Amino acid sequence: MPAALELVALPAFTDNYIWMLHDGVQALVVDPGEAAPVLDALQARGLRLAAILVTHHHGDHIGGVDALRAVLEGPVFAPPHPLNPQPCTRVHEGQVLPLLGQAVEVIETPGHTADHVSYLLKQPGEAPLLFCGDTLFSAGCGRVFDGSLAQLHASLERLAALPDQTRICCAHEYTLSNLRFARTIEPANEAVVRHEAWCQARREAQDPTLPARLATELSINPFLRCREPAVKSAVRARLAPEPCDLDEPLAVFSALRLWKNEFR
Repeated sequence: MPAALELVALPAFTDNYIWMLHDGVQALVVDPGEAAPVLDALQARGLRLAAILVTHHHGDHIGGVDALRAVLEGPVFAPPHPLNPQPCTRVHEGQVLPLLGQAVEVIETPGHTADHVSYLLKQPGEAPLLFCGDTLFSAGCGRVFDGSLAQLHASLERLAALPDQTRICCAHEYTLSNLRFARTIEPANEAVVRHEAWCQARREAQDPTLPARLATELSINPFLRCREPAVKSAVRARLAPEPCDLDEPLAVFSALRLWKNEFR
């Protein structure tokens, strides 16, 4: 029987998390934008680095990879983009990676970037873990860079269909700022108010607000709630007096994402 795994959020830069998963002997890390937090955690816990998972090619996700190669005992897994660290093992949709005695599924989740992937780990008897980089944030989602709004919306719809207990391990501590936007969209949503108070207490204690549960996200995240009448009404009011057809969730999502780009 595989050993129980421990999940650790390693703070990096000002608001990034490098996710570490380990069994007490070996570890994997996701999106190591910096090497130092990983090296410190490995040394403090007496762990060997078995693998690195990369979700996309932005510098705050890959900047520490090369410096970690000196202690890395296995592959770097990354989507096929020329800016990803070389050498690496290219990953693709539906691929299953055997890591730490578990099966880690690769899910293509483009939108933030055209090459973005997420990694899903389903442990028997445990809530699934989703390492989703900058696709899905708690109460928010990533900006569109070289992907498209349609791609990002489709990726979020796909992630929203995962089991409700899935733990969302995204790469940034943006939750409180995202919740301010969610409250603007749905001021009467009590789930948003409750979660904001909980997250505020977590941050005051210098604890992460992540991982988030997908069930919570479905109740608070406007980008996963594009079919809700209150969300559609907020978007319609924002766009007035411009004509707008909000029958399609993609239209609502696109308006929300563009609104969030300007939200302060």
